[in-house]
Amino acid sequence: MVYDPHTLELDFNDDSLTPNMRCAYPLHYIDNASESSRGGVPKNVIMLTCDAFGVLPPIARLTSAQAMYHFLSGFTAKVPGTEKGVTEPIPTFSTCFGAPFMPRRPEAYGNLLRKKITENGVNCWLVNTGWTGGPKGHGGSRMPIRATRSLLTAALSGNLNDREFRIDENFGFEVPVSVKGVAKILLDPRRTWEDVTAYDTQANKLVSMFADNFKQYESHVDNEVLAAAIAPKG
Repeated sequence: MVYDPHTLELDFNDDSLTPNMRCAYPLHYIDNASESSRGGVPKNVIMLTCDAFGVLPPIARLTSAQAMYHFLSGFTAKVPGTEKGVTEPIPTFSTCFGAPFMPRRPEAYGNLLRKKITENGVNCWLVNTGWTGGPKGHGGSRMPIRATRSLLTAALSGNLNDREFRIDENFGFEVPVSVKGVAKILLDPRRTWEDVTAYDTQANKLVSMFADNFKQYESHVDNEVLAAAIAPKG
């Protein structure tokens, strides 16, 4: 989009500056907008990711330090069909899940999120709507939408709070062992793979990607967040 000062017109077909366009308009254009632009304190915070590598569980509960870690990491994956030229899943780490729009150091936002989660006793969940049973295009299938809905309903209603959890061996966060309406095998990604050795290899690869990406933040976070950071298996 380019603005021509001579004709006072916008050319929405011109992507010479950027193909990723945005626009802004006054708040009063929205009839039911809040003048304060503030909402209430949530009971739950949901972080969405799309893991095309088939490693992450469909839902995980994060501590405040883990929440900051994953917020700073901002992991998802570009998959074929979402962007031109993408033919294989590409891991993407976008700080705070929106790197281009963060004018301050990422840790400022991460610490604020962590502080509010702690002060308000908020549950934080990492929800993976990506693939299970293998990577995309290599034996994996998309996470069933029905399972995602059931897990989100259980989390938001508080039904997950008193469930039994296991500690994920790759990422250290808590994963529910069973949830009504969800196939138990989905909650343990390793079991969904026919070749568990291939899963372990893929998981270690993804863990290494997280660790390499997080090196840029290591000197800006405290020991608790560093302890939540992930190290490759050796």
